[in-house]
Amino acid sequence: MRINLEPAFILHTRPYRETSFLLEVFAKEHGRISLIARGARKHKSKSLLQPFIPLLLSWQGKSELMTLQTIEPQTGFGRLKGDGLLSGFYLNELLMRLLQKHDPYPQLYTIYHHTLLKLAQMPFQEEVLRLFEKKLLEELGYGLQLRHDVQNGEPLVAERFYRFYPEQGFIRSERWSEDISPLLFSGKSLLALAEEQWTDKELLKEAKRLMRAALLAILGSKPLHSRKLFIEVIE
Repeated sequence: MRINLEPAFILHTRPYRETSFLLEVFAKEHGRISLIARGARKHKSKSLLQPFIPLLLSWQGKSELMTLQTIEPQTGFGRLKGDGLLSGFYLNELLMRLLQKHDPYPQLYTIYHHTLLKLAQMPFQEEVLRLFEKKLLEELGYGLQLRHDVQNGEPLVAERFYRFYPEQGFIRSERWSEDISPLLFSGKSLLALAEEQWTDKELLKEAKRLMRAALLAILGSKPLHSRKLFIEVIE
């Protein structure tokens, strides 16, 4: 199999033997794949073999580990810096952990690309992360039902509170009769996330807490390394 000049981003790079790199790549039409860049550590193109650069890649091979043939830069955008850079590493780790190899996600690729464009802008906007997490869950088949109580089908009410059940959805809860729970959310915050509009920091804070709970349900107990780098952004 040979693929020519497919849009792609490198998610992770590590040295391989004396002169090569092993690449984890997110390609638009082929999803997450592994490539070996033979001799790239001694080649001038190695400066392109890093995350957050939009590329056109060609590769060939039949095995799980295929061989990179050519690499060309696409029209770029500003480099990620500060919180934007750390956020980019967070996105890449999510994709590395959650994408099955060779499953195509062309829409998610576009979402990821647009998210990087926003992260390259200053100042950093935390809403960008929340929207990516929401859309990532949707693309993976774990989208949140943010408008209706899954127990009775009634519309969520902003003034009420709902408990989140990761494998089901949200069910109305009498907050005053229960202990404060990290899985308890206001209807106002859930509707704000559904509309992708936040009017104050408290709503955004609840969205962060919800995304953490929803992602934890599919990530498992193994912690994300990127969280250690910038706890203040995503914790």
